[in-house]
Amino acid sequence: AVRSAGAARNGTRTAGGAQGLAAVPGAPTQGLPGRPAPSSSPSSRGTTGSLGGVGDERLPDELTELRGGPGTGEALSVVVLGASGDLAKKKIFPALFALFYQGLLPEHFTVYGYARRAMTQAEFRESLEERLTCRISAGAQCGEAMGRFLDCCRFFQGQYDSEEDFRALGGELDAFEAQFARGHRIFYLSLPPSVFVPATGAASRGASSATGWTRMIVEKPFGRDSESSAELSSALRQHLTEEQIYRIDHYLGKELVENLIVLRFSNLVFEPLWNRQFIRNVQIIFSEDFGTEGRGGYFDNYGIIRDIMQNHLLQVLALFAMEPPVSLGAEDIRTEKVKVLKSMRPVTFEDVVLGQYTGRQDGNVRLPGYLDDETVPQDSLCPTFAATALHIGNARWDGVPFLMKAGKALDRRLAEIRVQFRHVPGNIFSGKYGSDLNKETNELVIRIQPEEAIYLKINNKIPGLGMRLDHSKLDLQYESAYNVEFPDAYERLILDVINGDKRLFIRSDELEAAWALFTPLLKQLEEDDVAPETYPYGSRGPIGAHYLGAKYNVRWGDL
Repeated sequence: AVRSAGAARNGTRTAGGAQGLAAVPGAPTQGLPGRPAPSSSPSSRGTTGSLGGVGDERLPDELTELRGGPGTGEALSVVVLGASGDLAKKKIFPALFALFYQGLLPEHFTVYGYARRAMTQAEFRESLEERLTCRISAGAQCGEAMGRFLDCCRFFQGQYDSEEDFRALGGELDAFEAQFARGHRIFYLSLPPSVFVPATGAASRGASSATGWTRMIVEKPFGRDSESSAELSSALRQHLTEEQIYRIDHYLGKELVENLIVLRFSNLVFEPLWNRQFIRNVQIIFSEDFGTEGRGGYFDNYGIIRDIMQNHLLQVLALFAMEPPVSLGAEDIRTEKVKVLKSMRPVTFEDVVLGQYTGRQDGNVRLPGYLDDETVPQDSLCPTFAATALHIGNARWDGVPFLMKAGKALDRRLAEIRVQFRHVPGNIFSGKYGSDLNKETNELVIRIQPEEAIYLKINNKIPGLGMRLDHSKLDLQYESAYNVEFPDAYERLILDVINGDKRLFIRSDELEAAWALFTPLLKQLEEDDVAPETYPYGSRGPIGAHYLGAKYNVRWGDL
């Protein structure tokens, strides 16, 4: 097993996004359509010391604004714990490479993969190379950049609870950072929840930076209920300050989720309507067209409410419903989100529908049910679908139902927010032919995935003689409107960690307020052994969800 990567270094490597790009002929200039690629001659390669060595002429304005994190003469080390796992290989390392390729990593950086399994440096490099993609632009320059990035990656074998192993890792990081004024470190816990605390303690004691900051990225789940979440937060605070902890929810890094506050607070047409006087209901919908194949054992310990609703969808709701923050500062935004969560009533059993998908035959293909998974107990009552109604008891939203549903093995992959506005009072068109205007109210749809879009459904006259009405869309399709490649959510969030921006990360009191909404329900479901309603794989979900909508005079908008 390879324990040390220090001997592999030839002196101190200063290879970062900028230097790598500067040496790549025709490196891309993302975000500036039609702008010619800079020359690869030495005189045009930017100046050493700027972010990644890329001069302003190499980065478009929106990327120049992202410059932050370690400054000139400083180094950054990123350590990915659980480097052999799927999340690290599929998301984290590709995100780091994408940042490197765009010149958004500091000039002096290194990336370490840390795992328990034995692996040579060559094997580790090969495992990364299989997953890295040139999504920004293809061609020879990308292949060269990939090679330069992989040259900055090292593997370290160690136990997650071993302070001794982390001290050895810390020694290698010290050697890399020795020639720089300061060395900053990020540890990404891509690990099972059971080892969060031991790994945090060992890494904090054994490998924290002595000259710069140390930050820890923690993946969900953040506990299973209020009690376990509080225990986890308390244990983490024994080794880290709240300022060092970055609780990541990748959904907050999605383009249309981050665009929520722009849509609300920079468009005068929307903010005056964003309240109980004009909005009839809000729907937050999440569906996947595949089941839990391959991760049924993990999923059975959590279920759809803990896996999707309590974090991803509730975070979207908080951003949607919060009051205007005093600034775009992280604490101002997170404080408003906490206020929303604390204004909500805990979810009750009467406002919840649960489901579990069953197998079915689709032609010659057998679509397996949840209980067909060998890793799932045959008597499991774990819900793979849930729909619920939430209520915000403040002046803006009192009386407006927020309906939320999430499910696996449904008819399609979709994530969207639907805002259904109230009926037009005294509607003078109610007797006209065409659409039933009592049902076809105005509706704003924010589609998070796939095919990101924002569209507004309006009532309109059908061309021709007479007065016939129908509904149509004012439609913004992101793919056609913006000829750019969307960054992956992990790229945005990792860059925010480097820059110390916690706006899209979850604060401890925010986590506490979120769990308080669902913990009473979760305990009741487990104590009473509540059986979920079954629904066929590939269907629209259990029929009970429609009755829940009818209870609040709401028709689900995704039907």
